Amino acid sequence: SASQFTGGVFREVVATLGRSYDLDTAWPVSGPDTERHTRAAVDEGIDAVFAMGGDGVAHHVANGLAGSATALGLIPVGTTNVLSRILGIPQKPTAAAEASVGYDALATRVASISGTAVAGPVNRIATFSVGVGFDAAVVEAAERRPYAKVRFGGVYYATTAIGRLTADWRSRLPNLRVGVDGTTFDAVATLTQVHHPYTYFGRVPLRLTQHAPDGLATLAVADLGIVRGASLLTRAVAGRSQDRAGTRVWESFAEMTVEADPPAPFQADGELLGDAEAITIRPSEDALRVLRPAERPEPDERHGLN
Repeated sequence: SASQFTGGVFREVVATLGRSYDLDTAWPVSGPDTERHTRAAVDEGIDAVFAMGGDGVAHHVANGLAGSATALGLIPVGTTNVLSRILGIPQKPTAAAEASVGYDALATRVASISGTAVAGPVNRIATFSVGVGFDAAVVEAAERRPYAKVRFGGVYYATTAIGRLTADWRSRLPNLRVGVDGTTFDAVATLTQVHHPYTYFGRVPLRLTQHAPDGLATLAVADLGIVRGASLLTRAVAGRSQDRAGTRVWESFAEMTVEADPPAPFQADGELLGDAEAITIRPSEDALRVLRPAERPEPDERHGLN
């Protein structure tokens, strides 16, 4: 379903990587299957596992690699490819493969997510974003029409978000209690960015903070109506401060807790993880190694990566 994935592109990427690596290929059929294949590669002492796909594939490979010495390689062929853009990896698959063979495996920040969900214990990492509440509900709604997501990308997510706002979120009361450093805030949604920016709307970066923080940053919102939603989006596009009445922003925290009553949907890297009851989010600087440039470009420089 990835937008750039064709048989010809796959063969070109395999040929490019095969000139530098003793390469095996695998075709997982699901996220959990991707993680099983990845963990098997780790057990075999493989140097790197390349995720050829979108952010969902990268998320599952990263979770299979977490805590190991095996590096993550990124070959972006998805709809938005947020992680590879953030890290400065070329957006054309063959160019990404050519560049990757020259990259070092560098420790790269992730968010560690632990706690309990309705389905059971949670122990995941997120490579670029964690959301509880509204944005996870948008992901949940968007996943009901996966082909529309591939075809229309950010436009489809935007229309889905507007639909959720007008349908049942504009009058919703806070059901999340967010805690950081002894302070609490009651919210209907939290958005946590692992890097800067949080994500992309098409080719436009969306930022939760004015400047790149030294660690994680989280935006919590007490209510969500059309006016509030429009204001948040406008400020995210412009890179302006989101810390206003009815919102709260934390930067560079060591630990954040989110308690949900009733349980709330949550997502990591655009992958729906279920309904959270209580989770803890922490930064981890050394849980994942990624084949990437040592210096990352500023968000506005990431649009034209080829």
